[in-house]
Amino acid sequence: MIFSPFERMIAMRYLRARREEGFISVIAGFSLAGIALGVGTLIVVMSVMNGFRAELMSKILGLNGHLGVRAESGALQDFDPLAKRLRTVPGVVSVTPIVEGQVMAAANGVAGGALVRALRPDDLKARRIVADNIRGGSLDDFQGRSAVMVGENFARRFGLTPGSALRLISPQSKTTAFGTVPRIKTYKVAAIFHLGMFQYDNGFVFMPLEAAQLYFRTGSGVSQLEVFVEDPDDLSDIKDLIEARAERELRLIDWQQTNATFFNAVEVERNVMFLILTLIILVAAFNIVSSLIMLVKDKGSAIAILRTMGASRAAVMRIFLLAGASIGIVGTAIGFALGLAFASNIETIRRWLEGLSGTDLFSAEIYFLSRLPSRVETGDVVLVVAMSIVLSLLATLYPAWRAARLDPVEALRYE
Repeated sequence: MIFSPFERMIAMRYLRARREEGFISVIAGFSLAGIALGVGTLIVVMSVMNGFRAELMSKILGLNGHLGVRAESGALQDFDPLAKRLRTVPGVVSVTPIVEGQVMAAANGVAGGALVRALRPDDLKARRIVADNIRGGSLDDFQGRSAVMVGENFARRFGLTPGSALRLISPQSKTTAFGTVPRIKTYKVAAIFHLGMFQYDNGFVFMPLEAAQLYFRTGSGVSQLEVFVEDPDDLSDIKDLIEARAERELRLIDWQQTNATFFNAVEVERNVMFLILTLIILVAAFNIVSSLIMLVKDKGSAIAILRTMGASRAAVMRIFLLAGASIGIVGTAIGFALGLAFASNIETIRRWLEGLSGTDLFSAEIYFLSRLPSRVETGDVVLVVAMSIVLSLLATLYPAWRAARLDPVEALRYE
């Protein structure tokens, strides 16, 4: 073994300071607590950031296509033959025609903006993220020219239930004998969904494709074709194949272009939080340095006696390396256990704290999601633990070197 039983005994004895050396023990305790706090906090924060990104990815990519195929201008005509050709492209999972448009919604004296997203009833039922999260009504009623489906927050805001009437006002006006007036049509709420993402639950209105074509006056065209692929992270080859198979000029917009700013902001925040919280571990490592230097100074005569009894410089150095490393390793182990415990139960802890304080700690309007997500990734945990242990070991090198270089004659001269 690297450390002999004698070296381990001396190192552990030095860590259990006597009463007159209690201050050194206090500093070592704070170092251990600092490392445990830093490691635990890093694991929790990284898990929450990973969960936040994964949850957003699943919501956004589960509801929206990975690739949007649009006409150069205006509505996309003859979309069914085009969709049929695109479905034969290798790597393409599905192709769905949709119509989108901004409207003003009004019901029960409440008005507000909304995004209408229209697709065929069978295509909507195939979207499991929607079909599996119906909270009221039924998708079987989502058909015809007067049916719509709204989110749970949207329904709560407008006081809607399945069967309620919802007026939609289009900004695209129509010309009459009395002048230009906006187009207004009343629809019946067929179902209410809950996706767990505030943006969708609060502002989306689903409509059958034929009804939207009439309402937005796209004729026989659609806004775009939504393409789902097997690997959304690699779209370059599929884009080339789609352009070749389309046989006409089209605009291709992928999910990375649409959400680039948002996901870049999440990634930057994740990296910045990692760097900031690493400073906690770094400060604790400096505390290990200071506590060991004080320990070396206090144990100068004892070190000299060990040297005169035959202990080598390497043995003395290993004693103090073991003393400092023990603080780092024990602190890392405690932080690892606490971090995993908190990360695995972060949503329960959040609800308990909200009930205790009476405040909303994770507002869906700000953070987009209705629950605090957490996803523990092995790579991140290994990185945090390894970084903590390495910093702790590096912190012990200088004090251990000083202890090994101590001259027994000088240390015992005035004893």
